[in-house]
This record gives sequence, structure tokens and C-alpha cells, in this order.
Amino acid sequence: MKRLTTTHESLALGVPRSAPGAVFALTLAGGVSVDPGEGGEISFGRNRPQVDVCVGENDLQVSRRHGLLNFTDGQWWVSNTGQLPIRLPNSRWLSRGEEPIPLSDGYTPLFVRGSGRREHLLELYVAGPEGGHPVTRHDDVTVPPRRWRLSAEERLVLVVFGQRYLLHDLNPQPLSRQQTAEVLSELRPGETWTARRVEHVVIDVRARLSAGGVFGLRREEVGEPVGNALNDNLLRELVLSTTLVPPDLTLLEALD
Repeated sequence: MKRLTTTHESLALGVPRSAPGAVFALTLAGGVSVDPGEGGEISFGRNRPQVDVCVGENDLQVSRRHGLLNFTDGQWWVSNTGQLPIRLPNSRWLSRGEEPIPLSDGYTPLFVRGSGRREHLLELYVAGPEGGHPVTRHDDVTVPPRRWRLSAEERLVLVVFGQRYLLHDLNPQPLSRQQTAEVLSELRPGETWTARRVEHVVIDVRARLSAGGVFGLRREEVGEPVGNALNDNLLRELVLSTTLVPPDLTLLEALD
């Protein structure tokens, strides 16, 4: 284990060339780097004398030993041993007792929840196969986003349901199932549209994307209260993957 001083630059800027799989962990109080190896472990939390990386040392809402990094099965995993959750990228939360989450190569910021609205940054960086910075690939062909296959009916329902996302509202929310059914009835007056029919379409697409690896589309993945979280995550995935794009709003032109 190598110590990183408080003057060490942000890990977001990269790390020195290292053994593939080496992990760096850094906070305002300094940090460490550890080469990969089965059973390797890094602890972090408020109690500086008893953890490897100190985070939030003056915040009593941060646990004395708030979390662990473990090297198991060829990769690093993060787990929460503290009282308050840890926030990961993409608004993913890790609470005490949940299964550890694997770390990808490169930079990962973690935010340890503290008192009030305070969050304490723990920067992590896992060296990739080349060690240190990922290889530059300036001339490689761009990898297209993973677009999800939708039937014509599914696309129509989801465009109506999620039109505020395609209109880039500041804080978009899905239409209600009843509102969506009413709009679809105006668009397709010869068809019978009900809130239940809309719900079935949305649930089917959500289940398909969840089976395809999209996180946050099942109740147990978002926690209670669920509210609109499942449908919000669904629509954000469809927009971010460019499965649904603003020109799809032309499907609503019949209402004009």
C-alpha cells in the first residue's frame, strides 16, 4: 500500500502508470494506492487512525468505518459498512448490507452522505490493462449507442407518455397513464385506449430493458417510495440511448 499526500492532484486527471488493476483512493485528507491481489482491502471512514483513507473526519454523520474496497474474483468491489448511503455515478445509491458493486476501469467518484446536505468526495481510479491512462483512440470508429428495438405501437405510446423528455423540459415527468390514453384516443380515434393498455405497454418495455441490463427499472433497485422513479429511469434510458429522439414528436402532429 502506497500513501498519497493531501497535495496529490485529482484522480480525475489520471494516475501514474501502474500495475493493471491497481486502485487509487483519494480524499481531501490524502489517500492510498494498492496493487491488485486476492484479499486486498482498503477501508475508508471518519476514524483516521483506524482506516486506510479518511473521509469526513469532522462530520459525525459519517461512520467511523464507512466502507470497504475489496479485490475479489479479479476486480475491485465497493461495499458500504456505514449508517448512511453512498452515492455513485448515475444517481445509484449503495446502502449498508447491500451487495458490493464492482468498479470499472478508470475514474469513479463516490459521495459519502453526511450531515444536512453535506456529501464527502472519495475519488477512485482503477488502472486499466495498459496501466494508468486508457489508450487514446483518436482515429477509431465511433461506437454507436445501444438503441432498443420498439414496435410501432410501443414507440407511439412512449412518445406520448414521455413527450416532456423529448421537449427537454427542465424537470420532465411522464404523463399519467390516463392522460396518455386520452391523447392516444385523439390520435387513433378508431382504437380503444385505456390507462390499463398504456400500463401494459410501458411495463413490457421496462421489463425487456431491465432484462437487457438497464439498472433502475425494478422496484427493488430503486427502493421505497418508488413514485415515478421506474418510468423516469425508463424514459431517460430511451432518450439517452437515442432510441427516442425529438423528431419522434412528429407522431403527435395529428393533434395539431
